[in-house]
Amino acid sequence: MNKPEWGDAERPLARHVAIIMDGNGRWAAERGLPRVEGHRQGVETVRRTVQAAMELGITHLTLFSFSSENWSRPQQEIHDLFGLLRRFVRRDLAELHKNGVKIRVIGARTGLEDDILRMLDDAVELTKDNTALNLTIAFNYGARDEIARAAQRIAEDAKVGAIDPSDVTPERFASYLDTAGLPDPDLLIRTSGELRLSNFLLWQLAYSEFVFVDVYWPDFSKELFEAAIAEYQRRSRRFGGTSARSTA
Repeated sequence: MNKPEWGDAERPLARHVAIIMDGNGRWAAERGLPRVEGHRQGVETVRRTVQAAMELGITHLTLFSFSSENWSRPQQEIHDLFGLLRRFVRRDLAELHKNGVKIRVIGARTGLEDDILRMLDDAVELTKDNTALNLTIAFNYGARDEIARAAQRIAEDAKVGAIDPSDVTPERFASYLDTAGLPDPDLLIRTSGELRLSNFLLWQLAYSEFVFVDVYWPDFSKELFEAAIAEYQRRSRRFGGTSARSTA
């Protein structure tokens, strides 16, 4: 992996960055705009961020796009969010594929309309062999739900004798999660200044570094992305031990 021209060239670059994209609605409200305008600007920031991740040499990027708790929002806002998702895929999928982006979608499939499911499945299938960037979209996702679904699958396998309960190690359990096969995030970034995880990747973030950025998601830039990674590089990751350990 190429060393960046910014930050500490001697420290490893985060290979997997997860982002909680927060603040679209407040960004719009402060400008006297409807919430959907904040979400539209948020989609533009997604485009910039994916491009920035590739330029910065990051290999895995996971974005929290729609929480399982977001169903409690007004129906019009949910309708607008789904419309923006459809527009994003129709407009950007070909370009993402051309640039070598591999798309993965995690989260529950229940409650989603058939055309949304087909669109997401088609995006995953089209890009499955790409290697430039692994882009994971957490859609209709909640970490507690993910863990519960994993536990259910383990219980089902144990019931038919496919797995012995004594074989359920943390590593085996992780293989039942939506993120099976992905490295755990090295760095979590959350925009908007909020200091919480909001039920995002609770298992996977056990030893991740957290950087909270005090700007709303529509204003997140490549420069702020670089600053967050530079902050990550200054951290000493011990993973419960007494000396720093690299994951590069």
